[in-house]
Amino acid sequence: MKRKVQIVPPENFENLQLTPAKEKAAGVPGVVNAMKHISQELGIWQGVKLLNKMNQKDGFDCPGCAWPDPDGKRSSLGEYCENGVKAIAEEATNRRVTPDFFKKNSVETLSQQTDYWIGKSGRITHPMYLAKGSSHYEQVSWEKAFDIAASHFAKLESPDDAVFYTSGRTSNEAAYMYQLFARQLGTNNLPDCSNMCHESSGKGLIETTGIGKGSVTLEDLHQAEVIMVIGQNPGTNHPRMLSALAKCKENGGQVVSINPIPEAGNNVFVDPQNPMAIIKGGDKLNDIYMQVKINGDVALLKAVMLLMLEKEKEKPGSVFDLEFINEHTKGYDDFIKELEQNDFNEAVKESGIPESQVRQLAQLMIENDKIIICWAMGLTQHENGVQNIREVANLLFLKGSIGKPGAGTCPVRGHSNVQGDRTMGIWEKPKEAFLDNLDKRFNLSTPREHGYDAVEAIKAMDEGKVKIFMAMGGNFISATPDSEFTGKAVQNVDLTIQVSTKLNRSHLVTGKEALIFPCVSRSEEDTQNGKRQFITVENSMGIVHKSEGKFKPASKELLSEHAIIAKLADKIFGQKSTVNWLDMIQDYDNVREHIEATIPGFDNFNQRVRKPGGFYLPNGARERKFNTATGKANFTVNPIPKRKVQNGNFIMMTIRTHDQYNTTIYGMDDRYRGILNERRVVLMNPEDMKANGFKSESIVHLKSIHNGESRIANNFKIVPYNIARGCVGTYFPETNVLVHVDNTAKVSNTPASKFIEIEIKQA
Repeated sequence: MKRKVQIVPPENFENLQLTPAKEKAAGVPGVVNAMKHISQELGIWQGVKLLNKMNQKDGFDCPGCAWPDPDGKRSSLGEYCENGVKAIAEEATNRRVTPDFFKKNSVETLSQQTDYWIGKSGRITHPMYLAKGSSHYEQVSWEKAFDIAASHFAKLESPDDAVFYTSGRTSNEAAYMYQLFARQLGTNNLPDCSNMCHESSGKGLIETTGIGKGSVTLEDLHQAEVIMVIGQNPGTNHPRMLSALAKCKENGGQVVSINPIPEAGNNVFVDPQNPMAIIKGGDKLNDIYMQVKINGDVALLKAVMLLMLEKEKEKPGSVFDLEFINEHTKGYDDFIKELEQNDFNEAVKESGIPESQVRQLAQLMIENDKIIICWAMGLTQHENGVQNIREVANLLFLKGSIGKPGAGTCPVRGHSNVQGDRTMGIWEKPKEAFLDNLDKRFNLSTPREHGYDAVEAIKAMDEGKVKIFMAMGGNFISATPDSEFTGKAVQNVDLTIQVSTKLNRSHLVTGKEALIFPCVSRSEEDTQNGKRQFITVENSMGIVHKSEGKFKPASKELLSEHAIIAKLADKIFGQKSTVNWLDMIQDYDNVREHIEATIPGFDNFNQRVRKPGGFYLPNGARERKFNTATGKANFTVNPIPKRKVQNGNFIMMTIRTHDQYNTTIYGMDDRYRGILNERRVVLMNPEDMKANGFKSESIVHLKSIHNGESRIANNFKIVPYNIARGCVGTYFPETNVLVHVDNTAKVSNTPASKFIEIEIKQA
């Protein structure tokens, strides 16, 4: 019998307060708000000590986003942003979730709380076990916890009955061990958070540039003549990027922001470390803001490239980089043929942007060639997400804007090591060469059949095909689409295992049995065999660098992720294992030696990573060496999406608040957008409100439609907002319930959380 837990957040309202949207980001209010969070979670003095070590060369990497640190000198005032402070405050909190907490609270009762309340409960201090039929976790020893897990692994009829999920918080070393564990077991079921976010980037870039990562460095952003920020809100999601945009502007560059919603962080940035910037009111970042319709991006890029082509025809070689195109690309003629078939006026209409602005952007593209295009979920989480990325590449190829200073592709990653996880082999579709290297190094016979990605894993659980679900960090229940469907699917599993620092909804919506393995955090000391260890991570620019925790762990009962993996693997495989698991936790240098032997680019890993700042991994696109099937940068054909919604319905996109990072809710305010103390809101254009008879704070119910199936989310308040007509914005995870599990991007299978057709009905 399944426990009566609440899968989706409760539908009750808080006390909504609306204030004018902000025009500026960061500045003194950012500092004040950051210090407030630090003070509440661990006190100012301890918080300042912690912050002084974050993102420093002798310290630990921020557990938040993957934005790179400067290669040279780091700021003595601090290399972090407001949301980085919130992230470390959450991680280093003095609050504790003890065995007594679980004794007093059933999983059913806890599940009725908001995600904010659950997350604020604190750090988990002991391994816990939820027995079949029980509603309360109970404390168990590590030995007992590993025995319970091992007994379930022993009962598997097939290794593919187990799924191993990974969040981007995991270090390179732990990720490598985790994927090795899964593959020694005999499965490639290694879904990760990238499946739900940047998988479209990886697929599109591998096809076009030969590497599923961006091609630029931080210095390139400083040198760019034009930076296009499309489908991204750096002010909230990657605040340290604002400094790079400001540096670009200082050097004479121009910034274009393309988004259905104007964001404060793309408008004016007040550097909190610069007194003069504070006095003068900050730096204007946007030279052009373009309010694109949701999923109007390809139409916009087509319209711009048609204008570029028009000028190129007048004087060949004056706009396009013909030398680059002839020497380094394939598919140019087919691309141009398809481009010419598009009607300029129709493309402008589909974009939702005034023609005058389209022409203004086109002129920037015509006059400059040191161009960087930055993007995030606004491009990737669409049915045509992969095509969006391919079209970005097309524009850059026309200008030769890749593989040279100040130009290239810049997918801006979220989690702090999501890129490193993939480099380490966390992938359900591994390359043969990598598996061959593992087999040779460890005397294994690793599986070749591709495993489940995140969406496929959900469906497999729904069909009863998964017996064990293990998560290395993250909050799978709240991060995934189709919340009710996913939650019920997870409850079909015999055993769920969560390797975690803090409590979240995935500890409450579980399999028939559940284990919580509490681990040390990024900022905490990790001592093995009497020796303090360090880990490594890879940032968005492909730099691998060390991270060493400096502070006392939250509990003496915590184990490192490495120790959890190694001890569980040793318990399961025993003396018959060809992998010496326990040796890898005696000294993490041993793990790095295995990485060096099996993954290209990690030569002399232990020596190079000890140098302050780390080292860059090889990046062919950065050097105009395109490791594609053709050996060239590939132009592609990507028709303008014509996905329409029924008359009267809206296109909904899910977004974050400023007090949020992924599924972690730091607070109840979306300060920059002027929405305070409430998350159950629908951002709607005032003209759309008037046309549909809605007033500010009208209570409405939402129904999504996909292939004739509907999903319901009740009790939301309408908030008038400057958003493109016909479009609405809502926060996740509250509206993940509306994202149908089958509504995914072609090729990448990423949930299309930025294009949901919904009906909005008055309550």
